[in-house]
Amino acid sequence: GVYSLEIKADAHVRGYVGEKIKLKCTFRSTSSVTDKLTIDWTYRPPSSSRTESIFHYQSFQYPTTAGTFRDRISWVGDVYRGDASISISNPTLKDNGTFSCAVKNPPDVHHNIPVTELTVTERGFGTMLSSVALLSILVFIPSAVVVVLLLVRMGRKSAGLKKRNKSGYKKSSIEVSDE
Repeated sequence: GVYSLEIKADAHVRGYVGEKIKLKCTFRSTSSVTDKLTIDWTYRPPSSSRTESIFHYQSFQYPTTAGTFRDRISWVGDVYRGDASISISNPTLKDNGTFSCAVKNPPDVHHNIPVTELTVTERGFGTMLSSVALLSILVFIPSAVVVVLLLVRMGRKSAGLKKRNKSGYKKSSIEVSDE
């Protein structure tokens, strides 16, 4: 259907234990933003039908003061730019689940409610290895190439000087001699 209030959110978000995660939610309304605009974020754990309110916004931010996400939800949105995003600090494996973002901007109140599936995992050795590989590619390999090129150039200069000395090359009176 066609809605006068359209809301979009990432369908899947992947995060790592202990690293801040942003849950993006954007909206577009046919009405101007007023102090009646509300945003509600809810969470549903995997294999459960129970939902938990984790964040409410109406002119001010009201993160949850109880439950799983107490003191870990931050507002990172800007309602005047159509952004209703939040972030989760210090995520754990227990934070996996479904998040939904509901926006109401009277008279625009009928809309879709998008959901985001969050998957939090431990950062494994493979991820750390890929970071090391990326660092190697971006720093060490170019540095090694520069060093090799400089050595080759120095070797050629040295060979050229030896060749000149052997061919009976005579130094002018202004050249300084080591002899």
